[in-house]
Amino acid sequence: MTAPVLSLKDACVRYGDLTAVEGVSIDLHGGETLGLVGESGCGKSSVARAISGLNPLSSGTMMVQQEDVAVKLRTDRRFLADRVQLLFQDPVASLSPRLTVGALLAEPLKIRKIFNADTWAAAIALLQDMGLGEQFLSRYPHQLSGGQARRVALARVLTAKPRIIVADEPTAGLDVSIQGDMLNLLRALRDRLGLSYLFISHNLNVVGRVTERVAIMYLGQIVETGKTGLLFRDPAHPYTKALLSSNLTIDPQRRRERVILKGELPSPRNPPSGCRFHQRCPLARDICAVRQPRLETQADGRMVACHFPLSGGSEAMAG
Repeated sequence: MTAPVLSLKDACVRYGDLTAVEGVSIDLHGGETLGLVGESGCGKSSVARAISGLNPLSSGTMMVQQEDVAVKLRTDRRFLADRVQLLFQDPVASLSPRLTVGALLAEPLKIRKIFNADTWAAAIALLQDMGLGEQFLSRYPHQLSGGQARRVALARVLTAKPRIIVADEPTAGLDVSIQGDMLNLLRALRDRLGLSYLFISHNLNVVGRVTERVAIMYLGQIVETGKTGLLFRDPAHPYTKALLSSNLTIDPQRRRERVILKGELPSPRNPPSGCRFHQRCPLARDICAVRQPRLETQADGRMVACHFPLSGGSEAMAG
């Protein structure tokens, strides 16, 4: 396999005394869509902001196209922005209300000092690729629907010609039919432009549809990662199993017995000792409270951080 276009190693993100992300390692390969999944507050958006440069890593390393980002930024302040772009969860809030769509598209070109007839024509073509005609150039963000605002935000991101897009909940709040259109557009752009996506979502049905691999986060750490089909079919970490069991589906063949987790999600300011999931885990044993499990490769290629991983997802879990 070729070298990843993005690699995080032992990444930590801290806000004062709060450690939102601790020891996260993930690889994203060229042309791949990698899902990042977990409960609200688990650290997904902190990972997104770190990768896009909005919040620097507190420790750990990040490589983009085999270059150490921290080293490159010392001499090239635009190194990361020219390669990685963040598609925000709230597109309207991410677009200045004082600028028209045309001005919003032109702004990144002017910042990069590449605004000319050719680049502007390319930006207009991008807007048309989004299914939006030139009549949208004079509109303001508040005059756009949620789906239209996401398409404008995506076109604006693509003017930078990034290789990696971090998509933070790109379909949140959209009707199901519009979600489908957005996902089809993202897939077509990935294939045509050679993009790679880190796809962050709590919508497991969407993640199962669009990703090749998925990483599961719990309380700031990765607990399981592997091929999406494998993890969805036979989760090995008890948290992954519980998370998937909560996913609503109308297909009776895909329904799972609901796993009800005991207790509340612990505070990231005071995480439990040992395995961070042990206080809620139906299968926890004494060792789980004192020793933190490492993320280790299993026989089927996935990686799991659990002292007692489920056997192909077949081990019983009490509700």
